Amino acid sequence: MKYKFKTKPYEHQLLALSKSWNKKEYAYFMEMGTGKSKVLIDNIAILYDKGGINGAIIVAPKGVYRNWSEKEIPAHMPDHVLKHVAVWNPSPTKAQKKELVKLFESSQDLKILVINVEAFSTKKGVAFVEKFILAHNALIAVDESTTIKNPKAQRTKSLLKLAINTKYRRILTGFPVTQSPLDLYSQCSFLSTQLLGYDSYYSFQNRYAKLLNRKMGARSFRQVVGYQNLEELTKNVNEFSYRVLKKDCLDLPDKVYQRREVELTPEQKKVYKELKEYAMAELDSHEIVSVTSVLTQILRLHQVVCGFVKHDNGEEVEIKNNRLDELINILQEVQGKTIIWANYRYDIRRILETLHNITGTESVATYYGETPDEERQEVIRRFQDPDSPLQYLISNVQTGGYGITLTEASNVIYYSNNYDLEKRLQSEDRAHRIGQTNKVTYIDLISKGTVDEKIVRALRNKLSLAQEVLGDEKWKNWIT
Repeated sequence: MKYKFKTKPYEHQLLALSKSWNKKEYAYFMEMGTGKSKVLIDNIAILYDKGGINGAIIVAPKGVYRNWSEKEIPAHMPDHVLKHVAVWNPSPTKAQKKELVKLFESSQDLKILVINVEAFSTKKGVAFVEKFILAHNALIAVDESTTIKNPKAQRTKSLLKLAINTKYRRILTGFPVTQSPLDLYSQCSFLSTQLLGYDSYYSFQNRYAKLLNRKMGARSFRQVVGYQNLEELTKNVNEFSYRVLKKDCLDLPDKVYQRREVELTPEQKKVYKELKEYAMAELDSHEIVSVTSVLTQILRLHQVVCGFVKHDNGEEVEIKNNRLDELINILQEVQGKTIIWANYRYDIRRILETLHNITGTESVATYYGETPDEERQEVIRRFQDPDSPLQYLISNVQTGGYGITLTEASNVIYYSNNYDLEKRLQSEDRAHRIGQTNKVTYIDLISKGTVDEKIVRALRNKLSLAQEVLGDEKWKNWIT
């Protein structure tokens, strides 16, 4: 493909563009780190140059949507493309409101709205996007499209309804299936209900899931117990998607995995034993065990392993533990910048306090829900600056696991793991992506013989915890 790109595309990116650039609907199922953001930006630029669009809407998770306007678009949008980019804010300042108003001014430049997916659960966000679509020949793209995999979620319903009136539609994700093949329905329906041939989730489910009629008291329901016709589903999806993995297209340095065992203190062992017995009694008392109830019990046990317990009133109480000490030991052993992933806010605050006292305030920063939006890009900039004193970035995968580049990191430590497979894979590839020149060492802190160990084993084996505890009584193996 001949085009005046701002940054030279890799061969696999050119292939993705050649297959998709003029298609009404298309899915970029490109593994994290392979440059799917650049592909989308080039696709938008080409369509604008060809007169196909004069507006674009980029939808992304709240934690990373600003990254599109502040980094990705400036880095990859060709200089010859005249553009105006505005970022959605439900309560804009005067300056921000002025930028949003400019999206509707009569001019020849390309209008780009960057908005977080959570806004589609609000009337204000939906109304603004609807106004934008009515005013432009638009392309709409959902980055990390698994955020709309739930067909019952309000944001999914809103986006599917709005997308019908756009000229082009795109979805982007490295792993479109995180829980089950049924995850594909809403993502693909956003592109078009015609692509899969089913205009309802239930007809799609009947085709590709094995269902069992169950009863709970007076209530009857159908439970998914397996899947079928998956070769057919794969063939259908391949017709409108491009799939690439890093191992197939990039010469990246190796990933190295290590585990560091953390022994439970006597206090932890006591609390863990009590909670385990309670969990088994509670789960055994129900005729049908839901995945949610199992995960809740696993979460409680995991918190104890990490060194705290959360009471029903929300109070978090520390339990004497060895985990922080082991983290400090690791940091003293490794060289280079380090990402520390922690699943719980309590953990993040404790690690931050400890590192402040040991290494000083300039060497450590956080990137999570309590980090103000306006500070997040500066934190990333400092971390990516090899001359910056910032050595340690503490984050959780819910916030920092998507859309950001952290290739200055040589070490990635999982202080406490999230049990969502997609989030684990996403977080690993913040460091292991285009731009990384050093091998990356991933270290899991593990307490042997606990749910902690079982969670890591499942993630390493590319298994979703939710899927693991479905059916039979597999959940007992997790608790015991």
